Amino acid sequence: MRTAKKKLEEPTTPIEDEKAPEAPEEKPAAKKEAAATDAKKAPRAKKTAKEEPKRAEKKPKPARAAVSANQVHVYSLEGEVVKTIELPSVFQSPVRTDLIRRAVRAFQANRRQPYGPNRKAGMRHSVRWSGKGQGVSRAPRIRGTMIGAQAPGTVGGRKGHGPKPWADWSMKINHKERLKARNAALAALHKPETVSRRGHRFEAERTLPIVVENDLEGLWESLADKKDEERVKATKRGAEVLKALGVYGDIERATAGTHIRAGRGKLRGRRYRTPTSVLLVAMKDDGVARMFRNFPGVDVVNLSGLNAEILAPGGDPGRLAIFTEGALEALRGWAA
Repeated sequence: MRTAKKKLEEPTTPIEDEKAPEAPEEKPAAKKEAAATDAKKAPRAKKTAKEEPKRAEKKPKPARAAVSANQVHVYSLEGEVVKTIELPSVFQSPVRTDLIRRAVRAFQANRRQPYGPNRKAGMRHSVRWSGKGQGVSRAPRIRGTMIGAQAPGTVGGRKGHGPKPWADWSMKINHKERLKARNAALAALHKPETVSRRGHRFEAERTLPIVVENDLEGLWESLADKKDEERVKATKRGAEVLKALGVYGDIERATAGTHIRAGRGKLRGRRYRTPTSVLLVAMKDDGVARMFRNFPGVDVVNLSGLNAEILAPGGDPGRLAIFTEGALEALRGWAA
């Protein structure tokens, strides 16, 4: 019996001895993993510590002054905000797209000039008819040949129903309707979503319409007074002003969109077709036109030149416009 007990107790001792060394084997591996993770984390902590003072050195950008629905900023020639002013009451007019398109259609129709063929066009031939029984059609033919002429159905013959020079394409529009269409087109200049829908490109933080100081009108004279070696080209200076105001992207869009016109119009003095771009409104437009007239799609007008067609080309309201401060103040006398 004693020998049996000893045999049963003997296998228990080696099992306990095998489990005992397993615990110390796991400790060095865990230490290595912990050391590796600490080594990876250590340089990151150092980098963040170095970057913290740099981030603190950055100065926050100054917040732009908030404007109400009827206010706009006045910008300098360098594109900085000078002050904030109230828009004239004419910019609060309802946007009547139907009146705008009717006025634009009337402008275009009243510019059409009468035209038509010469009274003797296609009939400058000595023609004859061969008579019956010849086995040919009764179309008039050039004398001595069988070539058809003069009849509208023949090659080289006259036109059947050509344009009439006495046709009248003019359209009438009431005076009050024309004024309301102009005011509606002015009101659409203040809506960024309407301007963007036309495809114009401008900086989103700019208030529309863009208002510039009156120094823009005297900029051409200041450039002309300088000597030739110090004088900056007017168009180059104009591009700098447009870039500062954040609208030069629209000039690039018009430049890229200029293409040769399809059809016979390319042979009649209108070879290229250019998209519409920025409209500049000034009290004295002579010097402003000299600086910006070379840019594709740009129009420069004074207050007397404002109408529905120049403000909404093609009848689509929302043109990108730049006003001088004096021109905007002159609109305060206009009724909405």
